[in-house]
Amino acid sequence: MEQKKVALKMIVDGQERDISFEELALSNNLAQEALVRVLIDKKLIEPKELLDMMENVKKERYRQIDEK
Repeated sequence: MEQKKVALKMIVDGQERDISFEELALSNNLAQEALVRVLIDKKLIEPKELLDMMENVKKERYRQIDEK
């Protein structure tokens, strides 16, 4: 069995628990999706507005990589 790479350690109920990069990525993904759903449900953002901003961020990040 392959040993998981530890991203961070947490103390839960007094016991240390190793969190893998995969578990951390999944947790972040779930939290992000829940946040987006709440913002859309509360009419604080429109889905198109989110998609447009994601495209802007993607362009900014790729531009920064290309400029280096």
